[in-house]
Amino acid sequence: MPVSSRIKLFKEKVRRVVIVYRRGTPAATSLAKEVAAWLKERKLQVFSHPTQKIPGLKRMSGKPDLVVVLGGDGTYLEAVRMLDGERVPLLGFNMGGLGFLTVHRSQDVFEMLELALDGRLEVKSRSMLSVTVRNGGKSQEFAALNDLVIERGASSHLVYFSLTVDRLPITAIKADGLIVATPTGSTAYNLAAGGPILHPEVDALVVTPICPHSLTSRPLIFPDQRRLQFSVLGSKNRAVLTLDGIKKATVGPSDEVWVQRHGCDHLFLRKVGHNYFSLLKEKLKLGERA
Repeated sequence: MPVSSRIKLFKEKVRRVVIVYRRGTPAATSLAKEVAAWLKERKLQVFSHPTQKIPGLKRMSGKPDLVVVLGGDGTYLEAVRMLDGERVPLLGFNMGGLGFLTVHRSQDVFEMLELALDGRLEVKSRSMLSVTVRNGGKSQEFAALNDLVIERGASSHLVYFSLTVDRLPITAIKADGLIVATPTGSTAYNLAAGGPILHPEVDALVVTPICPHSLTSRPLIFPDQRRLQFSVLGSKNRAVLTLDGIKKATVGPSDEVWVQRHGCDHLFLRKVGHNYFSLLKEKLKLGERA
């Protein structure tokens, strides 16, 4: 299939825009005000994050057409949580540290917004995680873009986990914790823990043990249409469950943690011809000698 036939431009009419900025950063706060004024000049409805305040803006209500993120990857993930599964594209500008998700330069914000409003940016999608924690008849449901982590928390003891896929037993792992990452999250905690980098177009999930007790406990890659189930073994063991770096629950032997691909993908905007491997080289120094 020719490359040009795989490109999908963002042609939606933009009427409602939400701005999410990095908290406690004067430069991000100032730029958020400038972006809001620029968008208002173009007769668009502009809102702030529900827990943030930008002078002259109401907090978000209803579904927006576009979300502008001014900050680092943490700010970007905050915007993803704000959408709660809604298929709304994000346009991120780096005003933080690494900026692997917020790939665009802050000095290019108005140029990129002009391209977005003119329908000249590519809209791309990334898979997300759907996570269910079950205890008897009760259940909690969550979503994540990067990863799910189950770890020992403040405990000094390793946690013993069982892993099944589509109810078929796979293995038991004794470790400080486990990471289940999407291709997007494969370059985050998963990579730091020794897991592989997955290309973002791969339909897969990677399970990576954190400091495993056995040399035979290695990262495992599964098709993302499978359902993974994790349980904590041992009557006194407890573990902390976090999603995209935010603690969500404490799980014990009576809990089941189910993980699968979310029904809705995450959407974001990029310049046409954006090269994922250039991003790896720029941010993670891929291929460079120490």
